[in-house]
Amino acid sequence: MLIDKHAKFLLRTLQVLPGSSASYDNQRITIAYFAISGLDILDRLNLIDDMREDIIGWVYNLLINRDTDDTSRCGFRGSSTFKLESGDHPTHPHDYGHIAMTYTALAILVILGDDLSRIDRESLCAGLRSLQLSDGSFKAAAEGGENDMRFIYCAAAISTFLNSKSGIDTEKAIDYIVNSISYEGGFGQGPWLESHGGSTYCAVAALSLLDGLDRLPSSKVAGLVRWCINRQITGFQGRPNKPEDTCYTFWLGGALKMLGMSACADWKEVQDFVLTTQDSVTGGLSKWPDNHPDPLHTYLGLSGLALADPPLGYALRPVDPALNITLRAKQHLDDIYK
Repeated sequence: MLIDKHAKFLLRTLQVLPGSSASYDNQRITIAYFAISGLDILDRLNLIDDMREDIIGWVYNLLINRDTDDTSRCGFRGSSTFKLESGDHPTHPHDYGHIAMTYTALAILVILGDDLSRIDRESLCAGLRSLQLSDGSFKAAAEGGENDMRFIYCAAAISTFLNSKSGIDTEKAIDYIVNSISYEGGFGQGPWLESHGGSTYCAVAALSLLDGLDRLPSSKVAGLVRWCINRQITGFQGRPNKPEDTCYTFWLGGALKMLGMSACADWKEVQDFVLTTQDSVTGGLSKWPDNHPDPLHTYLGLSGLALADPPLGYALRPVDPALNITLRAKQHLDDIYK
């Protein structure tokens, strides 16, 4: 494992991104999350000690903390691109928080040791509540977009970061999740949809955060574990008949960890696959061997290997599989609400 080179890759991700990543301009907060949490897993947060307060200030600059007319806009933007004025309010009709960006923004603040005291939790919970649909799922933002398992997970994680479930109808959300388990054994993005490694992680993690894992019958749990284990070739694939992909190291590894079955995977083989995706020159991990590394696959490869059972032979900080931050950061979150 090229620890130092991966740390330098993630550090460069915070400082400079290539033009090929320009399409992700409105998701800068999520790219920053991959880099910052990745450095935490590598025990290299000290590399950004001199940037810490600037990063925290930048994250808060993306916050829509209040809107007297429409609480659905409260949350974090993905970048400053669409913010036209100073302050913590919407700056034009198409300026609003996004549920996934709110999750990653809160994660960054917790990882960097912030106490979240500048957040109006009531407003953020109200904003979250306005995004839940009648079937229990969540849309991504005030102006709509897709609604599926990803955003139920984000809602559950945001509720955990804010230490309040007032922004989510838990029963409706759990019903949506339970009704989305497919005949194959895994979870789809919604009812009647194909099982997928990403949506399976989101479903299991949301149930874990909402104290709803016991709502799955034992027969369904057995089928779910079987489906997850069958996704391992050497590394993990996201669906049957698809190639292995570094990011599913975390999505499937995290699901198995929360189900108490991670020891059923052959983590030495998973590691062998992930290490074939390392770039020995620039650092970073890619989706497949001989591809260009990127922040998402670098982070999810590292966070997945940090879940290995038993632990692998190099030092990665252990990860909380439900929130996808280190246990060190999770302890800081717990300390905030003591």
